[in-house]
Amino acid sequence: MMSSKYSLKGLLMSLTAVAFVAGCAGPQSSSQEAIDEALNLQTSTSVDEYLLGPTDSVQISVWRNEDLSISVPVRPDGRVSMPLIGDVMATGKTPEQLATEIEEGLTGYIREPQVTVVVTSMGSHEFSDRVRVTGAVNESISVPHRSGMTVLDMVLSAGGANPFAQLNNSMLYRSVDDKMVAIPVRLDDILNKGDVTTNYRMRPGDILTVPERNF
Repeated sequence: MMSSKYSLKGLLMSLTAVAFVAGCAGPQSSSQEAIDEALNLQTSTSVDEYLLGPTDSVQISVWRNEDLSISVPVRPDGRVSMPLIGDVMATGKTPEQLATEIEEGLTGYIREPQVTVVVTSMGSHEFSDRVRVTGAVNESISVPHRSGMTVLDMVLSAGGANPFAQLNNSMLYRSVDDKMVAIPVRLDDILNKGDVTTNYRMRPGDILTVPERNF
């Protein structure tokens, strides 16, 4: 988790530099094929499904077996320790998937186990699920992702653009299969012309940059 935190910090510094030193042409966008793939993630991939990770805490309840019901953290190695069956991999699974695996493990010990898993602390997504705005805005921000939030929501949350912003040269950066895709955003069209064609929905980890004119 720490390595992703520091790599994200480096990415933010690089993108901020791009936003402030970009000339009139602005930062370069990715290929149309890459952009289409990144935008299609909005409908093909759920952003509301929570996947467990290190530093999360979960409440594991086994029906009619209070001795087996525990509250445990997900360890740095991605596992949780469960009575009778020992360590179970939790990282990368939904709470429902983890419950199913625990049920399968308990089958040899109790009859028809029924397990529920509830996330009580979501520490693993503190950085990876945030969305950010940098560059020529009144306040650079980093906030938790919320379902349905858009580019316009982020700009308004950042206090709007400053007077020197190149609004139509804005760029939305999105990670796709370990690649960073640059998606053009025409903020002037959104804010001043009512054209919301590029008012894309944000995904966890997205970074919106607004470049500033060179003088």
